[in-house]
Amino acid sequence: MRTPPFVTLLAVTLTALVGCVPNSITLQFDGRPTRIDERTVARDGASRDKVAQIDLTGVITATSTSPFGNAALLDDFSAMLGKAEQDPAVKAVLIHINSPGGSVAASETLAEMIETFKQRSKKPVVVSMGEVAASGGYYTAITADHIVAQPATITGSIGVIVPTINVSDGLSRLGITSRSVVSGPNKDIANPMQPANEDHMQLIQGIVDEFYLDFRTRVTSARPDIQNPDTTLDGRVVTGRTALELGLVDELGGIRDAHAAAKRLAGLNSAQLVKYYRGGPPPLTPYASASAQVPQTDQPGVLDAVLNWKDRLAMSGATDPGFYYLWLPPGALSID
Repeated sequence: MRTPPFVTLLAVTLTALVGCVPNSITLQFDGRPTRIDERTVARDGASRDKVAQIDLTGVITATSTSPFGNAALLDDFSAMLGKAEQDPAVKAVLIHINSPGGSVAASETLAEMIETFKQRSKKPVVVSMGEVAASGGYYTAITADHIVAQPATITGSIGVIVPTINVSDGLSRLGITSRSVVSGPNKDIANPMQPANEDHMQLIQGIVDEFYLDFRTRVTSARPDIQNPDTTLDGRVVTGRTALELGLVDELGGIRDAHAAAKRLAGLNSAQLVKYYRGGPPPLTPYASASAQVPQTDQPGVLDAVLNWKDRLAMSGATDPGFYYLWLPPGALSID
């Protein structure tokens, strides 16, 4: 069998290159940039000192939210903190939060990252709240040395939610029944296809109470001057203006006010604000941001809407059922 000419040419080319290239080649097919870049978005003098801005946008999750590939939010955030830690010109970090929160585990991981960064680098961290910094977004914010909120920021929602739905009654009316074979009475906990079981709900409530106690303890430890904690920390959302009155934040203002606070904490008279980003066009201002696409569902009919409840949950940002430090805006889980 005759070897095609292009195969022969390829073999000869690779053989010729063996002596002048590394013995391994990495091919990246997803097109996602691997490098964290930075862009100066504000400057108040000629100083070479920097305040590094890292954006926390969207739902806090360990799964992919990037339009450039399959990296998770936590992966990018960790890489950006690492860059800020290793750059001696970076004297402080400014985290701009625009997030309704996210999963309990992902929120805890993010908070731990920031606390570890502070311990190792000794660099101050300031949070600037955008439109929303609620629940897990606030859980993240309290790791900072100073919190700046806009008057119209929606924040608070300190608590835990487990979105559930039960469709057993509706399905039974259609002649559809479900039965699981389980190894124990609690293995099939809160199965939406089975009639609601109060014992299961109590088990879930116990976990929710445990997570809430941890959340509340962290808040009261970080913010000891909170007014009326029994009501302030009952899950309600408040505006940034009210949050200042209640002791949930330190100051009202925007990113530039947070930049000024970061300089003050770092002992700087002037510093450039550099914004970290991965992929996409370079940001022109501190406010530039990319948001992930939110899944939508256009399935008609009540039954289709019920069976696509995960899509409905995803519309509020939560991609899977579970335990969340998450603010669900009114109507987020409604079925049209």
